[in-house]
Amino acid sequence: MKCLRIYADQDGESHFDEVDMPVTQVRVHPDAAPFDVTASYPAERVRIARISAGMRPVEWHTVPEPVLTVRLDGSVDYETSDGEIRHVSAGSFVLVEDTHGKGHLSHHSQEAQTVIWISLPNGLTAPGA
Repeated sequence: MKCLRIYADQDGESHFDEVDMPVTQVRVHPDAAPFDVTASYPAERVRIARISAGMRPVEWHTVPEPVLTVRLDGSVDYETSDGEIRHVSAGSFVLVEDTHGKGHLSHHSQEAQTVIWISLPNGLTAPGA
């Protein structure tokens, strides 16, 4: 499973990357088809954010800690300091790890949005990896 990632290099420039999250087949019920499930990742906290309709672009900013964002509705265009822009729609998740440097821009869609923020102290490094 692929996860979009925003990170900062040693010079503080932000970039996009993809993290490959290995999955295994897990059967949660004898009568159900198996699911693709990733490893378990330690999380420090989970927050749910409601972003108002018509929010203006957020200035260049970083995150205080690695955060896995899960977009339930609406969309956002993220821009990294190297000039690349990626559109993230509802149902997508992004690992935001630019905790230093110039940061990224967030251009939110005009409709209201609901986003789950999951603080991951080790990013998507699986236990024992």
